[in-house]
Amino acid sequence: MIEVRGLTKFYGPVAALRGMDLSIPEGEIVGFLGLNGAGKSTALKILAGHLLPTAGSVTVGGVDLVAQPERLRASIGFLPEQPPLYGEMQVAGFLQWLGELRGLKRAVARQRTAEVMAQTGLDRFAARPVETLSLGYRKRLGIAQAILHSPRLVILDEPISGLDPVQIVQMRALIRSLRGEHTVLISSHILPEVQETCDQLLVLAEGRVVAHGTEEELRALVAPSLALEVEVRGESAAAIAAIERLPEVHAVTEARRRGEVVALRVDLRREGRDQVARAVVESGASLWGLRPVDNALEAAFMEMVRPQGAPNDREATP
Repeated sequence: MIEVRGLTKFYGPVAALRGMDLSIPEGEIVGFLGLNGAGKSTALKILAGHLLPTAGSVTVGGVDLVAQPERLRASIGFLPEQPPLYGEMQVAGFLQWLGELRGLKRAVARQRTAEVMAQTGLDRFAARPVETLSLGYRKRLGIAQAILHSPRLVILDEPISGLDPVQIVQMRALIRSLRGEHTVLISSHILPEVQETCDQLLVLAEGRVVAHGTEEELRALVAPSLALEVEVRGESAAAIAAIERLPEVHAVTEARRRGEVVALRVDLRREGRDQVARAVVESGASLWGLRPVDNALEAAFMEMVRPQGAPNDREATP
């Protein structure tokens, strides 16, 4: 779906991107992770056709950015960090106008406006002026305009920035609903949010891709061990024995006990949450909870984005 080779972007003497290579399949949600200034927004603006690269190639669905920029833009929906909205227009009128501006016939634009308002939860605000919407609903309207013309690729730059916890949960569900129908790229510097939303994570540092893969694959790059907390009720001895027999398991220790519920710490050699859960159930015990108890992915992320030559926490002087 997306092929990027040697992508480079200079702003004067400053390099925002340095030879980026990546390949993204169709229908997935991919999170662009990185510290502020890592090059996330620049990369997404180039992929959206809003910027031209200094060097390198970008193709989306076989369409080359430099050779056919207008055709490429027609297949992309883009939500910048600050949604491009006209406050004085009504929600439905704004979307209808954008649909026609993008080449949809009036009847089709009207139909798509109704569909995307329902999909994003904006239908009850159809007659409201855009400027009266809360930040959360303005973000929803930004997504509505991005998907209005049924693009193959949807690009969302910091879609959860500034939202409260309830709005974040709602936005997360909305973004997940786009999976399959669209390929979705999201930029963020908030690790837990992209973990909850994305199929693949792509980590940028100093304008380069330093890692690309699933959550488990990225964790394994720096922190191959994973600890789980497993709560079991009933036959805890049988559950422990069953877990210890798994080849993925390094060690099992009892963390605490509360009545009939025992919390176990399970140290894994590699990813094996499904196997642990199955072993507990098949042992005859009740599985009450299973969750990671370490911050291995966070540690991996911080190691990946650490500037070259900078000491890590273990090397630094207190």
